[in-house]
Amino acid sequence: MTTTQIIAVVIFVVTMAAIMTEKIHRTVAAVTGALLLLLTGVLTVDSAFSYVDINTIGVLVGMMLFVAVVKNSGLFEYIAIRAAKIANGHPWKLMVLFVLITAILSAFLDNVTTVLLIGPMTLAITNMLKINPIPFFMTQIMASNIGGTATLIGDPPNIMIGSAAGLSFVDFIANTGVAVVFVLAATLVCFYFIYGRKLRVEPQAMEAIHGLDAEKAIKDRPLLIKSVVVIVLVVLGFIFHAQLGLESCTIALTAAAVMLLIGHQDIEEVITGVEWTTILFFTGLFVVVGGLQETGIIQVLANGLMDLTKGHMTMTILLILWVSAIVSSFLDNIPFVATLIPLILTMQSSGVDVTPLWWAVSLGACLGGNGTLIGASANVVLSGISTRHGFPITFASYLKVGFPMMLVSVAISTVFLLIRFG
Repeated sequence: MTTTQIIAVVIFVVTMAAIMTEKIHRTVAAVTGALLLLLTGVLTVDSAFSYVDINTIGVLVGMMLFVAVVKNSGLFEYIAIRAAKIANGHPWKLMVLFVLITAILSAFLDNVTTVLLIGPMTLAITNMLKINPIPFFMTQIMASNIGGTATLIGDPPNIMIGSAAGLSFVDFIANTGVAVVFVLAATLVCFYFIYGRKLRVEPQAMEAIHGLDAEKAIKDRPLLIKSVVVIVLVVLGFIFHAQLGLESCTIALTAAAVMLLIGHQDIEEVITGVEWTTILFFTGLFVVVGGLQETGIIQVLANGLMDLTKGHMTMTILLILWVSAIVSSFLDNIPFVATLIPLILTMQSSGVDVTPLWWAVSLGACLGGNGTLIGASANVVLSGISTRHGFPITFASYLKVGFPMMLVSVAISTVFLLIRFG
């Protein structure tokens, strides 16, 4: 290894250790790591910014601004009350309902957008029931990553894979979509034993739910109508953004701009609704991972991965699936998938049928995001919302649940791939 590579690896390891041990705030750790890469000359300012995924940052800022306006209409409280009534105030039924809503929305929306919409609803209903929202947030984080795995547009790695391999929306539904059905079913069973049996609501709180009037939760009906219309347009925009020739961040920022224009809300109040610490965390983390990419470390890891299997397809499928999952638990999956794609295309050019490998990468990279608190954007965003409202989700507390659940989902994916392509 060169000196530059050693420096990049050391900075990455120390940054990750600081984030995991939570000795200092994760945002401070990520930004410090990024600055050290600049100070040591591993990255220049220009190269550092080239590794920041502007599309992801744009989606985050746009949807946070959007949600900050929409929440003033009372829409989230309205939906929360309706959901609570459907579940009759029963916390486990409500958890299942929110898990299914999160997974379905994440299949068609960016995961961050989904959790930004679901988060305020969860806080509203858990406040009504006087219960801890953390179990709900934990299950929603995992549901968002599972649901996002199902479709071509559900998660950025799938968009990249679909583009490189020429795979359609239907191809993903027929492969990762089928696997996700089994993964989600098993996940709900696990959730019942982890959380479902422990959820308790006071009888008077459940009775209070029956007496709530969802209509009274609406604070600004004209704003609510505008919000619903724009939300529908946003969903359509995310689904058809490729056909429209627009990046997903353009859709998100446009939605924010439209709501700011027609919502007539206090702009300073709206801006304070943005989780700026989360934005800075992602920016720093992108740069820290960029140091590994700039120095060729990720390329070396990917090449070593392919050399290990010596062309045996079943072994290659399983290795790519599990390594993608483990790596994606700790690293941003976008640069890792971007490195694997040309290697798989090279195998394809040699006459090898690489179709199973695309699904292995997709399932591993997307489901692997559930492994740790920093494994996916949705994890960081929703945990940030929870912490901001006085219910901290730490790296360690998430790891105890998230990593075993990730292993279960990848094990189910292993069985699926072996049956499908073995």
